[in-house]
Amino acid sequence: MASALPHVTAENLMKIYRRGAEEIRAVNDVSLSIGEGEFVAFTGPSGSGKTTLINILGCLDNPTSGRLSIGERSIFGDGAPLGEGMLTDIRRDIFGYVFQKFYLIPTLTVRENVMLPFVFFKKMGAEAEVENILRLLGLDKRRNHLPGQISGGEMQRVAIARALVNKPRVLLADEPTGNLDSATSEEILNLLESLNRSGKTIIMVTHEPDVGARARHPNPQ
Repeated sequence: MASALPHVTAENLMKIYRRGAEEIRAVNDVSLSIGEGEFVAFTGPSGSGKTTLINILGCLDNPTSGRLSIGERSIFGDGAPLGEGMLTDIRRDIFGYVFQKFYLIPTLTVRENVMLPFVFFKKMGAEAEVENILRLLGLDKRRNHLPGQISGGEMQRVAIARALVNKPRVLLADEPTGNLDSATSEEILNLLESLNRSGKTIIMVTHEPDVGARARHPNPQ
């Protein structure tokens, strides 16, 4: 799996929620193909299904119907669904996740928050990789600060660092500037563009058209 290209292919994805007799189609017949090194954005108003779609693409949620493949591997839609252990391996090896809410643990330092993926997956070699990521994202002087001692933009950088430390093939960013002011949003978008120029595949969702336009391949939903 690790040698496969981070090529995400979806065919006729559907996600249906039911509330009593009401049927809500959060994702309605979506087909797409995202190649290695692309920076793709899905734009649209709140409630249009963007987060549901990115969660399906990142194997955090199952579609009601349709097919999803990553590289040459079928994830949903061909035969029995993959077991949770196999899905966990895919999430660990292929994807890094950045959410609108930073989800930092307030009692852990910046460095400790970034190290969490190594703790969860019991991987070796954490020290050097964490220091490299902290330097790359300009957080090395904040390594011993708690989240409450740094700015919102720095907290989002920590969240991005945590997503990158496991060297994912694809970075998924759900409203990465949603809680930030315009100047800090620009800083985070510049960082995402830099990561993409270095070869990282990025899939982003946003309700802001100007943010979505920063992707090289904006795809309105």
